[in-house]
Amino acid sequence: MDEPSEGTRAVLVHATEMARRMAAATDGATQSVILYGSHLLGANPDRHSALDFVVVVEDYRRFYQGLRAAGEMHRPPWLMTAMAGVLAPNVIAFTPEDGQAGVAKCLILTREDFASALGPEPRDHFLLARMVQRVAVIWGSTPEHVVWVEERLSEARGGVLDWLAPYLEPPFDAEGVGRRLLEVCYQGEFRPEARNRADTIFRMQQAHFREHFGPVLEAAAESGRLRPVEGGYQFTTPVTPKERRRWRRHFRRSKARVTARWLKHVLTFDNWLPYI
Repeated sequence: MDEPSEGTRAVLVHATEMARRMAAATDGATQSVILYGSHLLGANPDRHSALDFVVVVEDYRRFYQGLRAAGEMHRPPWLMTAMAGVLAPNVIAFTPEDGQAGVAKCLILTREDFASALGPEPRDHFLLARMVQRVAVIWGSTPEHVVWVEERLSEARGGVLDWLAPYLEPPFDAEGVGRRLLEVCYQGEFRPEARNRADTIFRMQQAHFREHFGPVLEAAAESGRLRPVEGGYQFTTPVTPKERRRWRRHFRRSKARVTARWLKHVLTFDNWLPYI
């Protein structure tokens, strides 16, 4: 793995301190915090851009009650807990010292919801699309919680071929899988970004895709699912029409769920209009 740049190290230090503040504010309800997105990748975030966190919590109610008691959330805990059961995850803003200490945009999930969103039958691709990219587990309440998150992330990366297969044209290698993954995932959401954003994000993560998807392809070749060809790999058995239809339905459903989730932000996210 490449050594992080000086800029990335500074981001990690700042993000880790923000994660510690959140953990302290929620009195033990926070189990782990994952950093992802433009600040980690160095993808030209502007000065108003928030850190992107996934926060794994023990219990929704306890987490939100802790934030409210610490003065870090204005919504009532009962509302936030109820919204957690509708199109999880909730997205909230964490702004200690009224934002003077930084701003984090946080996706809040219990262990059960986190594991489900990264499993083989996700309800949508919102979290999965982000977690198979480069991320950093920056805080954990115990070493065991960090290991558990890392295992879920590894399993999610290992399952990429299951849902990306209908969209891969041979020959493909680890970088090709990463590039196609970003294209498919970006098409699966309405995103107010430049058309070449997926290509920009790909260039920022080439080493990540080589490191993590290279072994996935090698394991698939050893099991007989793939075979080496000039320039990379191809599937030994063509993807069936049934599988193509299945994943096309999944991405249509996912796009609808991601779009519907915007309505939640009005209730869960302070200063929601700039976020939308």
